[in-house]
Amino acid sequence: MATIKMSCYKLLTVALAGVSLALGSLAVQAQPFPNKPLELVVPFGAGAAPDTVARELARGMTKHLGQQIIVVNKPGAGGAIGYQYVQAKKPDGYSMVLSSNSISTAYYGGMMPFNYSAFNPVARVTIELPVLAVRTGSPFNNLKDLVAFVKQNPGKLRVGSTSIGSHMHLTLVGFFGDLDVTAVPFPKGGHVASLLGEEIDAVITLPGSLAPQVKAGSLKVLGVLASAREPVFPDVPTATEQGFPFQSDLWRAIHLPKGTPPEVIARLEDAIRQSVMSPEFKKLGETAGYLPAYQGSTAFAKTIVADDAVIAQMMTKAGLKKN
Repeated sequence: MATIKMSCYKLLTVALAGVSLALGSLAVQAQPFPNKPLELVVPFGAGAAPDTVARELARGMTKHLGQQIIVVNKPGAGGAIGYQYVQAKKPDGYSMVLSSNSISTAYYGGMMPFNYSAFNPVARVTIELPVLAVRTGSPFNNLKDLVAFVKQNPGKLRVGSTSIGSHMHLTLVGFFGDLDVTAVPFPKGGHVASLLGEEIDAVITLPGSLAPQVKAGSLKVLGVLASAREPVFPDVPTATEQGFPFQSDLWRAIHLPKGTPPEVIARLEDAIRQSVMSPEFKKLGETAGYLPAYQGSTAFAKTIVADDAVIAQMMTKAGLKKN
């Protein structure tokens, strides 16, 4: 009889232990998101403009979420490697990607088999405004001067940008349209140095690439090829202001794998909003060359659809569209 009682006691102990473990597991699962560190993937190299934005954003989001956000660089294939890495992750909010217009160029360029619709948009973070610049001694003082020269001298204007298919290259293609210019790509950079060395006549690039040279008086900016004036060069009008209705903002944003729960998206969206609107984020942008440009998930979803259509057109025109 004592043996039977002891066995029942052991069974009860084991059962209670099992219940305790199950309840413990449920308690962990019930913890509000996030309850562990998060990963923010940058599909470009460390030290580049996207990396700068990501690390400052991660600092702010860590503060508001109460969990560490670890920035991981996965460069290659025009951003496709980073996008593919995050797209394959579980849609639980713990793996994010710092996206940009490259999500469209990588798809249309045949670098990856899916487009932006394979992700849930969370929020736009920043915009960067491409500019067109020439040497200070150039006879061109505005975009009208430049375009007039191109019309009278087909093929003679040499315009540098980054690699073929990049946002700067597509901005060049989009701005000049049917005009005949000689596009000179610089996959490894060096376009500003080549302009200074008189190897090319103009460049289309981001403000941070040539701000020191403009300040020193060796280069001048003829126009901002974007939706607003560039704060670094507040006196330089946009292309639209000069009679050329064209804009090509470079945006950066946060995307998550498709199927992420709405409540998780909302939690991250709020943390992004607070981070982007902080004085620290804005201050860094003044030197790093970006503008804080928060846009929530609903509004940003519309922005990316419209932008994707424009990119498809520009890549077709450039002969780069494969998908």
